[in-house]
Amino acid sequence: MSIGTIPRFPLATLPTPLHEAHRLREALGGPERCPRILIKRDDLTGLALGGNKARKLEFLIADALRQGATALITTGAVQSNHARMTAAAARLAGLHCSLVLTTGVEDPPIQGNLLLDHLLQAEVHLVPAPPDKALAVDAAVDETIARVAADLESRGERPYVIPVGGSSPVGALGYVAGTLELVGQLAAAGEAPTRLYYASGSRGTQAGLVLGAKIYSAPYQVYGIAVSGGGADKDARALQNATEAAAMLGIASPVTEADLITDEGYIGEGYGIPTPECLEAIRLLAQTEAIFLDPSYTGKAMAGLIDHVRRGIIKPDETVVFLHTGGVPAIFAHGTRLLE
Repeated sequence: MSIGTIPRFPLATLPTPLHEAHRLREALGGPERCPRILIKRDDLTGLALGGNKARKLEFLIADALRQGATALITTGAVQSNHARMTAAAARLAGLHCSLVLTTGVEDPPIQGNLLLDHLLQAEVHLVPAPPDKALAVDAAVDETIARVAADLESRGERPYVIPVGGSSPVGALGYVAGTLELVGQLAAAGEAPTRLYYASGSRGTQAGLVLGAKIYSAPYQVYGIAVSGGGADKDARALQNATEAAAMLGIASPVTEADLITDEGYIGEGYGIPTPECLEAIRLLAQTEAIFLDPSYTGKAMAGLIDHVRRGIIKPDETVVFLHTGGVPAIFAHGTRLLE
């Protein structure tokens, strides 16, 4: 079975562009010090201001509809990109959407992704954030999801629960397909990058990227920059998702634990808390390439890439890909810090 035979619900504008960041390279020292950087613009997938979740949701929505679902439930932080895009996908598929969102304050301001959730008329349920601020659900979140599902069922709905970040075997298929797209673009351009950098959160994107890289013989190593803790548990989850996604394609998974590379050196104080280096990366990419990153995911991932350039971990004669997974609406919740 090929990826093209798996049911999809069209949501994304594809293929997304592959953009060479010439001015960013110059700002980082030019060809003598900085590798060529290609940016895969998955912030331009189109659905509700774009982002990587559109690729996952194409497969998840198709699966929900196949199962006869009438409502979606998902979870994330109060500025969750995944929640915003799930709410948008629900609108296009004619489904109800309930969001269980964790927050560190009792009455979070209606801005950024949360504003868009309300504009999309998602049913929002707020839960206190876990103490470690990791991108992980806890007992209170699980209990709220169960309660929301029971309430929907009592109203005659058939709920379909999407895990945090869309991180499931079905969701992982989004970046198996995305890898096929990218490998084709690289081949057409005669490019053979050595690494693909991306923001690693709930690891659903990782499962798809690594599985896709193995299946389609990608020239690069998939290199994740962690944006939250819990590495060991997330490694196990990513490996399981990749294994089950491979089974859906009728193959034994070629992914091993050694393939799951995740650098946890750029998390800072925790998930959703931008580091000074993250804020610098956001400013630098805006001012060189007029491309906006977000403070929870892509800003930290770009900070990791920039640090690797400055420390000489990547050599100037290499080419790398940076997967821009979107998340721009969250930038509006951090305006004061970005302008300091």
